[in-house]
Amino acid sequence: MDGIDTIFSREDMTFQEAVDYFKERVPVTAEIFYQIAEEYRALAFTVSGYTKAQILKKFYDELLSALEEGSTLQEFQANMNDFLESEGYEGLNPEQADLIFRTNIQTAYNVGHYQQMPDPAVMELRPFWQYDAVNDSHTRPSHLEMDGRVFPADSPVWNTWFPPNGFKCRCTVKTLSKRQVEQRGLTVETSFPAVAPDPHFGTNPAKVRFEPDLKDYPEPLVKAYQARQKEGAPK
Repeated sequence: MDGIDTIFSREDMTFQEAVDYFKERVPVTAEIFYQIAEEYRALAFTVSGYTKAQILKKFYDELLSALEEGSTLQEFQANMNDFLESEGYEGLNPEQADLIFRTNIQTAYNVGHYQQMPDPAVMELRPFWQYDAVNDSHTRPSHLEMDGRVFPADSPVWNTWFPPNGFKCRCTVKTLSKRQVEQRGLTVETSFPAVAPDPHFGTNPAKVRFEPDLKDYPEPLVKAYQARQKEGAPK
């Protein structure tokens, strides 16, 4: 999936789990975002360089539209630039737009994918997971080192190494049956990898959202999250 638009050619891209996950995220400033313990940041949404609530909300709404309606990177950039320029800001350049768009869409996609993977019936048939990096000239060395490695589905490795594992990360995780592992001559590892994900991407965003313990959140996020729940967002 080299081009971001190819994400939306996948039949499973807009499945409801991805949309539900993104609807739970609360727009906050970058200052608040980095005060939040890393394992809880998946419940917050921010864009560096912007502090006005209406700007962050516009970013959030455009990304949610991309998930729900399949709008493209180009549409996201055009809509955001129209809005930013009307508010007196410079528009996003292609690199900025791609970074914001790809990271958030890939996070939602991978969280949505994860929601289906631990199902007991799936786990029984496909008890192993394999890390899959794109493996091209843009792949980061640490992600490339994880490419193709197999661990049990219930391994704690997936608490750290479930994608995205960095900005614009294109990695995914595949489920495998015991027969597939044997036929492909794969080794199931049990030791934790020595290599680490990119800074701020060392948690599994899908595992934070099930029963968040609000007592550990900064007060601004608690209030914002509770307000979002009252609006009827999925729990």
